[in-house]
Amino acid sequence: MPDTRSKLADQQKLEAAFEQFNAVSGQLIDAYNQLESQVNVLNAQLDEANNELRRQVSANAALAERFAMLLAALPAGIVELSAEGRVLAENPAAVALLGGSMALGSWPDIESRLGEPQADKTYRVTDPGSGAERLLTLEFTALPALGGRIALLQDVTELHRLSHEVARQQKLAAMGGMAASLAHQLRTPLSTALLYAANLKQEGLREEDRQRFLDKILARLRALEGLIQNMLSFVRGRVGEREPLALSSVVEELVAVVAPQCATRGVRLECGQPSGAGPVLMGDRKALLGALTNLLENALHYTPAGGAIRLEVSEDAGQAVISVEDDGPGIPPACLDRLFEPFFTTRSGGTGLGLAIVKKVAEELGGRVSCSNRRQGGARFEVCLPTLGHHQAGDGQGGAE
Repeated sequence: MPDTRSKLADQQKLEAAFEQFNAVSGQLIDAYNQLESQVNVLNAQLDEANNELRRQVSANAALAERFAMLLAALPAGIVELSAEGRVLAENPAAVALLGGSMALGSWPDIESRLGEPQADKTYRVTDPGSGAERLLTLEFTALPALGGRIALLQDVTELHRLSHEVARQQKLAAMGGMAASLAHQLRTPLSTALLYAANLKQEGLREEDRQRFLDKILARLRALEGLIQNMLSFVRGRVGEREPLALSSVVEELVAVVAPQCATRGVRLECGQPSGAGPVLMGDRKALLGALTNLLENALHYTPAGGAIRLEVSEDAGQAVISVEDDGPGIPPACLDRLFEPFFTTRSGGTGLGLAIVKKVAEELGGRVSCSNRRQGGARFEVCLPTLGHHQAGDGQGGAE
């Protein structure tokens, strides 16, 4: 009996061991299957990633090829520079514009090819093949990620030629327009003078009629002379020798010249100036007085009897401001932008040169002139000129507001 029990116990232990082995084997098989499944998934993902990488490499290669073709086709020169200024890459246009390859060179080598920039910030280089001169512009673009920069060279030779041609054509057109306007302005008083002169040939002309015709002829000839003088003043353009001018004394002389005309027309002339010495300018007294006289006479032509012209002088931020206001009808909006053009006038018998001379003189003295309509009626003209110590010759921007 004891042996039987011992064998039975051993058999049970063995069965239990087999059962445990089978269980562990099943777990191992399941784990292997899971691992194999994961490996398959990873392999599939790796294949997909490899395929995507190959697609990206292919796309990048195609993009690089297109980019290289684009750089090669660009008319502008492209030079890539390292942070130290070494030439890393260049396109064919850069080689052509610089007269040779700058590969393995540095920025100082390129500078020696370009030379010094001109006043308009262009560079003049000579084409080694044709010997023709080219105008180049130079711009830089930083490459923060790489620490370098891109130099962009553009050939603007043709652009400059076309620009100069356009300017020449505009100048010729302006000269043609001025010549036509001048011919018209000269023809009117000349035709009138000729008409009165023909009347002098009449037989039996009374002495008082002869004298009247002579006075008319002289008046037309004086108008012709005034037109020619205005034209010469405009064409000469540049003012004479400049000297310190107390604006108050110029205004006093101006009032003395214009006040009698205003009185004859029944127009009040009101003048306001700052107390004390007032602004001091660097200018040509004769030219400035002539321009301001034109401005006041223009206001007088449009101010009805009983109206007023207001002349005000002030100083603001280094600028002497001379304003003229009138009680006239104002300026037609369509004329505001053209009011200072030579020969442009809205007044019958006007030469169209008075305000053009005002603008010319103001700009020559480093200032500007503007015009506008007053809310309460009439026109306002404003001349701004730099005072002594703030003078900058010839850079004023004149024009109507």
